[in-house]
Amino acid sequence: MRAVLCGYYGKGNGGDEALLATLLQMLPPQVTPLVLSGNPSETATRYGVEACDRMALPSVLQALRHSDAFIWGGGSLMQDVTGAASPLYYGGLMLAAQQLGLKTIAWAQGVGPLSRSWTKTLARRAFAGCSAISLRDVGSAKLLSGWGIPLTLAPDPVWALAGEPVPGLWNLPAPRVAVALRGHPQLTPERLERLISALVSFQTATQTYLLLIPFQPAQDLAIAAAIQAQIPQASQILSLSDPQQLRGLFQGVEMTIAMRLHALIMAAAAGCRCFAISYDPKVSQLMQDFDLPGLELPEIPLDSAQLSQIWLEQYANGDPLSAPQISAVIDRARLHQDFLQSVLIG
Repeated sequence: MRAVLCGYYGKGNGGDEALLATLLQMLPPQVTPLVLSGNPSETATRYGVEACDRMALPSVLQALRHSDAFIWGGGSLMQDVTGAASPLYYGGLMLAAQQLGLKTIAWAQGVGPLSRSWTKTLARRAFAGCSAISLRDVGSAKLLSGWGIPLTLAPDPVWALAGEPVPGLWNLPAPRVAVALRGHPQLTPERLERLISALVSFQTATQTYLLLIPFQPAQDLAIAAAIQAQIPQASQILSLSDPQQLRGLFQGVEMTIAMRLHALIMAAAAGCRCFAISYDPKVSQLMQDFDLPGLELPEIPLDSAQLSQIWLEQYANGDPLSAPQISAVIDRARLHQDFLQSVLIG
């Protein structure tokens, strides 16, 4: 069986690469994947799979015609916060695959936000035509249930991603704290200045070594560099393109302060204390589902010392998820693997 895997792959986003790595890890062995990628040569080399330029539509359509299944491979693909291009692209390909008679699967999806009436209509039509759907959060499940569309619900599959050691990590000063911030319209220069000031105070008080992790360098690297410039002797920017090494990184840190969803998931799965800064409903939902401490981005205190004190309290007295909790979540995340087996192979 040949399956086309479609997501935000090959675009330098560590979370989406982690979803692809997990999907490839969970695919039944009888399935041969072809990945639609923004960087097909890199994707083919890293994962040992066939890859096609995601924007070369004639090649994409040819791949669909020669395949048996089409899989939306994880993440919030049907959302219009970043503009109308995402729902048009992903919804258009899903409808094309359905017209061609492929088995169509929405795998580990988060749905929305959808603020336009036509994107809601497109999403509803695309999901309604799917052979099967698995979702990763309760909010998305409520939306599709309201549309009368059957689904399977399980935690984000990246909970179950296997980690690999990061060369040289254990030679860095300890204790270590990971920081994964990202650019966002609500992260104004004033808020960023407060965050950096709070991080400097936190590092001085704890004498921790900050690992600054740009999950998507195009959005995150400038912020990491701004933090690193303030404490050059007690921090390091660590850019990792291998998603399994990204997962392994969190085995070597005491605490994680992150905006990035998959940084928080990887850290929590590694038994690391977490503090979330939410810019998106998917991060807020994670905080709610797992009782993770954190703040909505607009709620960042005006006084950076207050924020630093909040982090100090979490560092000193916060609890990570327990081993039984982590094991249970990973087991539930593997429902996405069972789902693939039952839909693709039966």
